[in-house]
Amino acid sequence: MNYKKALDWLDGFQRFGIKLGLERIEHICEKLGNPQKNYKIIHVAGTNGKGSVCKFLESILRCSGYNVGIYLSPHLQRFSERIIVNNKEISESEIVSLVKNIKPIVDEMNENPPTYFEIVTAMAFQYFKEKNVEFAVVEVGLGGRYDATNIVDPIATVITNVTLEHQNILGKKVEEIAFQKAGIVKDNVPLITAASGKALNVIKEVASEKNSPVTIVNDTFWEKNQGGVDWQEFLVKGRLKEYVVKTSLGGKHQGENIAVTLATIEKLQMNGVYITDESIFNGIEKTIYAGRMEIVGFEPLILLDGAHNVAGINCLKDTLKEDFVYDKLILVLGILSDKNVKEMLKIITPLADVVVTTKSHNERASDPHKLKEMIKGKEVVIKDKIPDAIDYAKKIAKKSDLICITGSLFTVGESRDYLQKC
Repeated sequence: MNYKKALDWLDGFQRFGIKLGLERIEHICEKLGNPQKNYKIIHVAGTNGKGSVCKFLESILRCSGYNVGIYLSPHLQRFSERIIVNNKEISESEIVSLVKNIKPIVDEMNENPPTYFEIVTAMAFQYFKEKNVEFAVVEVGLGGRYDATNIVDPIATVITNVTLEHQNILGKKVEEIAFQKAGIVKDNVPLITAASGKALNVIKEVASEKNSPVTIVNDTFWEKNQGGVDWQEFLVKGRLKEYVVKTSLGGKHQGENIAVTLATIEKLQMNGVYITDESIFNGIEKTIYAGRMEIVGFEPLILLDGAHNVAGINCLKDTLKEDFVYDKLILVLGILSDKNVKEMLKIITPLADVVVTTKSHNERASDPHKLKEMIKGKEVVIKDKIPDAIDYAKKIAKKSDLICITGSLFTVGESRDYLQKC
């Protein structure tokens, strides 16, 4: 089996879509010897910010000298972005080896075949064992309670925040979604969250039942000292002390993500994990996250941001208004059809001078013609393919303009691929 055949075999399980439940992943991992029990795990859920928090945590632990794995989803450009140890993506040969190891187990599961995400999750757990990681930072795929990652026994759990998302799966109300996300809370394991309102009430109730101590992060924990998309500085007021931290990740929402990260780090420190202040500062400063408020071009400025829901688009809107200076905004938009498309368009399109609608190759991508029909009072140009949309935006842009490519991680990933080839 070569690398292409390994990926083709994995991709064949995409047809099973999303199947909630833990019985399949439990079976696979039992057959593998439960590799997830061989290292300490920090489990991170939430509507937005969970990827950034995972990256911050991984970087801080790595700067502290630990052997650290991180599991993220989805990937932007390469499958290997999902499984990383010590800032190095899993290699093609290692992917092939893992597939060969797991395929006989999966082949016997004909009556209840696993999903793509379940197989990849098991691969990540096994890889971290083989690499002898000391810590693994694991991002929840969807929800939490019945997500494939929820067979772990973490030393800390994080729920960044909760807003409406995946309502066809997780529930119509924010309380129902919060209940699903709170499913990662474990007995006597500390929980850190920046959730608020009704969602927080649900999370606190679940945590109380689990005797899980809760740290609630709100805007009193952090202040933004100075702006600037290339260099942000935040004052973060932790339980133990105050920190002035710098990050190159754009957007004032990173203040909350950093506060959640530091609250988690403080919990680890209080439970005996050795982490220095220097590691905290260096870890946050060195964190890079592709496709999230990422500048990939100048004159005109080209910004990629994987905002893929209402909360994410609101953060992007605020950042564009407060942190960027430009003459005209050219918005390249590709949104998945199962999102709250109308509301996302209502939030972001008023800022634009020109909107270019397009679509990724993802089967859930909205028809760009339908997107245009929902946009009122703006110049809208339809380009069915992302490369054509980018070429058009660059053609009409002047040096002082801003091209923002957003709407979904799939749109951003394909755009990043194309821009790197230009």
